[in-house]
Amino acid sequence: MRLTTKGRYAVTAMLDLAFHSQTNPVTLTDIAARQTISLSYLEQLFARLRRANMVKGVRGPGGGYTLSRSAEEINIADIIAAVDEPLDATKCGGEGNCQNDKACLTHDLWMGLSEQIKDYLKGITLANLIDKHQIQETAKRQNEDTIQFVELHRTIEASTGL
Repeated sequence: MRLTTKGRYAVTAMLDLAFHSQTNPVTLTDIAARQTISLSYLEQLFARLRRANMVKGVRGPGGGYTLSRSAEEINIADIIAAVDEPLDATKCGGEGNCQNDKACLTHDLWMGLSEQIKDYLKGITLANLIDKHQIQETAKRQNEDTIQFVELHRTIEASTGL
């Protein structure tokens, strides 16, 4: 089983949102800058997350996105499922038709692994992750790096007249 970029980015973006939207909505531009994720890719992911009722948009000045539920209520497995990312270690997609339209020798083994992975990720919420010291430190560093990048960009623009 391999978690693709779509699932990884969705979890990363949701964690960033959970961390930064505690007081104000967060723009996708800010998330894209902090997490070095393409803005257009984030827009696609957030359309799916919005349909799954995980985020809500806030329009107007100071707008952006917030979580639609508390961070305690959103688990990692649900985020991955919201962006249509399968958590499946079988080669048959769990259908049991992996060998001549019947289950292969190791079908039950891979189905069990898939269930273990799902259960593990269901047991971790955004709130669990936000509470981790390492994640708090990383989020602070990303904020500082983004601020420095923006300041550098403004300095270059001012000096070159662009």
